[in-house]
Amino acid sequence: MTASPRPKTETSSINQYGLSPINSATSQPRLHIISSQGQLQVYSAPYRGSFSTVLSEALRSAGLGSRVLIAQFLKGGVSQGPKNSIRLCGKLEWLRPDINGCINKNQINKDLQDKSLKNEHAVKEVWEICKQQLIANQLDKLVLDEIGLAIELGFISEKDLLDTLENRNNSIDVILTGPSIPSKVFSIADQVTQLRSSK
Repeated sequence: MTASPRPKTETSSINQYGLSPINSATSQPRLHIISSQGQLQVYSAPYRGSFSTVLSEALRSAGLGSRVLIAQFLKGGVSQGPKNSIRLCGKLEWLRPDINGCINKNQINKDLQDKSLKNEHAVKEVWEICKQQLIANQLDKLVLDEIGLAIELGFISEKDLLDTLENRNNSIDVILTGPSIPSKVFSIADQVTQLRSSK
């Protein structure tokens, strides 16, 4: 079956206005996907509890389809641990150590040795999960809440943190929050936000 010729009016309009037929889509150059560039961000504060801004951003990202992990290293008391992490917005996992209550400096000094070792094991367990997911490139965003204090209290090695951050996949956003962030982290961060106490 042969195609019917164009009507005279259509042909004359094409000539009159300098129009030309649209080329087929196959002759167009292909789109090149640009990989996203992740950032290392620090939200530092001289006090604990500076987490709400980062939490709302993490929830927003998960709601838009990003894979997000929030790791709170020193807050427990809700029967969590790796096997009982909470899932929100479908793509957000919220992980806390399997400990009773929250860990603070005064408590560490007064704790018996066996309880302190249990806390250290629980905190390291959370950190190992964070490292595994960073290495396997399974995340779009990772929030490390109070990791500076976890280092200061001796639960996590500063060198281990720095090595992990420097060797992470470049597409992942990593956010560190809280007091006592190591100074070397500030020097490699893309963005630093320092919150001040109003007192």
